[in-house]
Amino acid sequence: MSDINKTDAIIIGAGPVGLFAVFELGLLDIKSELIDILDKPGGQCAELYPEKPIYDIPGLPIVTGQELTDNLMEQIKPFNPKFHLNQMAEKIKKTDDGKWQVTTDIGTIIEATVIIIAAGGGSFMPKKPPIKNIEEFEGKSVFYSVRDMAKFKGKKLLIAGGGDSALDWLVNLEPLTKTIALTHRRDQFRAAPDSVNKMRALVEQDKMNLHIAQAVSLNGNNGVLESVTLRLKDKSEFEVECDNFLAFYGLTMKLGPVANFGLNLHENLIPVDTEKFETSIPSIFAIGDINHYPGKLKLILSGFHESALMAQVAFKYIYPDRKLRFQYTTASSDLHEKLGV
Repeated sequence: MSDINKTDAIIIGAGPVGLFAVFELGLLDIKSELIDILDKPGGQCAELYPEKPIYDIPGLPIVTGQELTDNLMEQIKPFNPKFHLNQMAEKIKKTDDGKWQVTTDIGTIIEATVIIIAAGGGSFMPKKPPIKNIEEFEGKSVFYSVRDMAKFKGKKLLIAGGGDSALDWLVNLEPLTKTIALTHRRDQFRAAPDSVNKMRALVEQDKMNLHIAQAVSLNGNNGVLESVTLRLKDKSEFEVECDNFLAFYGLTMKLGPVANFGLNLHENLIPVDTEKFETSIPSIFAIGDINHYPGKLKLILSGFHESALMAQVAFKYIYPDRKLRFQYTTASSDLHEKLGV
């Protein structure tokens, strides 16, 4: 049997909400270990839009997904959380003494008093275009996210999609590229109106081409793209010369093994109350986009709020004989000591 990692709280998901939960728990002397399927902390922010600006984090007028992740990692340093990355929480069980054991898909076992599910919408995977040979080009000239804007400098780029990701990246990458074009199956877009207006302005200024068409095949050899064949509504086809193709066809959400934890579910989400953010199973909590309650808003700032309230209740499970004393980080010398300030 594998060695058992023992801690106070197991956090499933190392996105922004899971990371902030480490901070809120740490202020209450609660140690955390985190499990995440990705190879680094940050969740969607770090994986799907590390360089995309976020505008609705309180106190930060503009911050990228990676910057937010870096700031949160810096904030939780005093609490020294342990990360189990490239792993999926596969099964849970209760021990004889009432603790939880979580086993991952590679056999890591973690034991704790509480479990906090902060898994976003589950495991997000990009929806791939229905193009036969696309795997040959993936990671070389076909991409589903932007991790490094500089990679597209001087490139002939074609972007496919009609949502926020497609248009936001179009606007952000246009100054870097040699040529840039957008293809979408219809001349209506799901993106924010401001992004659509900026795209239309680029078309009028001849800084990009807009094709109302569907990408049907990739042309090139050994993963090196030369052009993409597009099909118009009348079934006629033409080629767009490009050496990079960004496909934003949306994401598919897979709840994964969490669905088998025995929790009550509502449309692939976990119902919680708004006092404790506890699930249908005592001492298992759900915070962030994975949870459901009346009036729920899927915002990072909502998850931060949920983390703070959850931590207050988790404390009572972990330290049943201790009285919880509410303190402010601005005034508490005890908290200052914990934070090293």
